[in-house]
Amino acid sequence: MKLHIQIKMNEELYLRNPESSELGKKIIQHSIELIYKSGFESFTFKKLAEGINSTEASIYRYFENKHRLLIYIVAWYWNWLKFQISFETNNIIDPTIRLKKIIKLLASTVEDDDMTIYINESLLHQIVISEGSKVYLTKHVGEDNKHHFFKPYKELCAMIGSVILEYNPAYKYPKSLATTIIEMAHFQNYFMVHLPLLTDFGESKNETEIIAFLEDLVFSSINKV
Repeated sequence: MKLHIQIKMNEELYLRNPESSELGKKIIQHSIELIYKSGFESFTFKKLAEGINSTEASIYRYFENKHRLLIYIVAWYWNWLKFQISFETNNIIDPTIRLKKIIKLLASTVEDDDMTIYINESLLHQIVISEGSKVYLTKHVGEDNKHHFFKPYKELCAMIGSVILEYNPAYKYPKSLATTIIEMAHFQNYFMVHLPLLTDFGESKNETEIIAFLEDLVFSSINKV
């Protein structure tokens, strides 16, 4: 069963809400496709404008710059993933099973959600893997943080951390482990595809092995002594 979801975004990320118009939705849709295809470094508003038969000026009416646009789509993904995790684990009482479900969701290939017509979550997931850290690895991260641009990511980590504490209330590092799970899922996937000698999964190219590795890492860390 799939439900239609309405994701509320931080209004300071944009100059005009892209969800308020067809042009805004085209900007989001085609920016995801273009960044996935060519990478964030090569992505420009000029190329985006050409792709949607519009003008750079029209795109600048929605976003101050391409970094704000990247933050927007990555934050959108974190909000969407929070919903998916909540929906998939809502009726699971056992924290062990819930953690395993969360790990599987984090480390598995994402399929496009047909309930979000103009956003391809499968492509967006790949962008988060390869480009997501560029959202906060900047000189102005402190200023961006003051505007709560990373709130969806923090909330996702807090959600995972709370399940870790359900499993073992005495565990000292739930936030650190939560962020490690997320980032490790992405790094191992990226290494598996692009830098196979940096991972144990380079030959098999099998995501289930990444899931098994993360489960081993997590439960070895949080098992009660």
